[in-house]
Amino acid sequence: MTDTAKQDRVLIFDTTLRDGEQSPGATMSHDEKLEIAQLLDEMGVDIIEAGFPIASEGDFNAVSEIAARSQNAVICGLSRADTRDIDRCWEAVKHAKQPRIHTFIGTSPLHRAIPNLNQDEMVERIHQTVTHARNLCDNIQWSPMDATRTEEDYLCRVVEVAIKAGATTINIPDTVGYTAPRESAELIRMLLEKVPGADDIIFATHCHNDLGMATANSLAAVEAGARQVECTINGLGERAGNTALEEVVMALKVRNDIMPYRTDIDTTKIMNISRRVATVSGFQVQYNKAIVGKNAFAHESGIHQDGMLKNAETFEIMRPEDVGLSETNIVLGKHSGRAALRAKLKDLGYELGDNQLKDVFVRFKALADRKKEVYDDDLLALMNDEGTNAANDRVQVKSLRVVCGTDGPQQADLTLTIDGEDHSVSATGDGPVDASFNAVKQLFPHSATLQLYNVHAVTEGTDAQATVSVRMEEAGKIVVGQSADTDTVVASARAYVNALNKLLVRREKTAPAATA
Repeated sequence: MTDTAKQDRVLIFDTTLRDGEQSPGATMSHDEKLEIAQLLDEMGVDIIEAGFPIASEGDFNAVSEIAARSQNAVICGLSRADTRDIDRCWEAVKHAKQPRIHTFIGTSPLHRAIPNLNQDEMVERIHQTVTHARNLCDNIQWSPMDATRTEEDYLCRVVEVAIKAGATTINIPDTVGYTAPRESAELIRMLLEKVPGADDIIFATHCHNDLGMATANSLAAVEAGARQVECTINGLGERAGNTALEEVVMALKVRNDIMPYRTDIDTTKIMNISRRVATVSGFQVQYNKAIVGKNAFAHESGIHQDGMLKNAETFEIMRPEDVGLSETNIVLGKHSGRAALRAKLKDLGYELGDNQLKDVFVRFKALADRKKEVYDDDLLALMNDEGTNAANDRVQVKSLRVVCGTDGPQQADLTLTIDGEDHSVSATGDGPVDASFNAVKQLFPHSATLQLYNVHAVTEGTDAQATVSVRMEEAGKIVVGQSADTDTVVASARAYVNALNKLLVRREKTAPAATA
């Protein structure tokens, strides 16, 4: 048996689809949730918190389908300390090969005041609800929300009650990112030492990043005895975000000399899922983000470049391929064939069937005609381009011409294909993008409001592709539209229309059924 096999196992609990999606504007569609869940399952995540089933019918349906499809991971649903919540959660997860119910209640003085419960009343509520959950499922996780600001004696008391009622995992959340590494470790040690039955269950840590210490706090808790880390891809989450999965996993891998713990995560899949979560959420990864940022393995300083050429370990503590980055950035062009494109896409994590390759190859050739060189990031943008007209889209961009300059007004001449018929209009606005959006609204009137408009240059140079993300809201429904093109205005119009098509799909799904 290898040394690694003997090491203590740390379970990775991913809550991208629940806590991560609660980040304002990061709402994912049903199909996107299923896709991310499959990627998490394939990369070796131990527990996937798929959603909050009682929150909405959409959340319930997504958790149910993820549970039915899961192959390896435990599928967990979240519920408040209420029997109706717990019953709804169980209905959603019960078809999983390995279901889990996660129930919680706020235990700090500030949170106890919300339901207006005194300490004894809250203890009774915890005992009742955890017992109810355990009668439904033998895998129960319980969390004292805002644990790091709960009185230590009372925290010990409620954790003991939850264990006696049947909880198999006790999660200790730093709900508002208040704690520090030393305190995080001391809290886990204290619970292990003082609470009867603590040795028989798993302690988990769930940290937020309000003070920038989420990963450090999580690792400190592991060193103190926690054996489950709750995290999200790219650190997605409310306010400043959650502990980032990629940071915890790679820290344990790279610094295994001082943190002798292991996970079962296939780290070579990290970059692919990071990019996909960024795409579907509309939250681009900052360039200097640890592990998955664009600059994480880039070197511009002359001293750094010289050192890298002589020995990569001089300035890199990880190999790019360890997290799924291609060792080489082979440049493709208009003379490249399908075999080269297929091979490069495979290196980037995409296995395409013949029909898929045929479609992508056509778009690749069109891009290569406009750009002399097509880089890895260009191909990733091409694969994630949702704004290219799909056959089933009700609204499609057929042509766009803009007039702009210092003398104004800026004008957009736009033709949209709406339900199979072409419609054209000219509109003006405060710049070519605003004019284009105004033209879309004239041709296809709607009440949706634009919440976010973001442009991201994919590569360097004046011929670089621009990836545009727009976030739109209508009647409480939020969608993210995206597109990429070497023409920023075209990419913008397509992203806007892509978002409108998503809203139309949501309208159809929520429309009342006709009655006889």
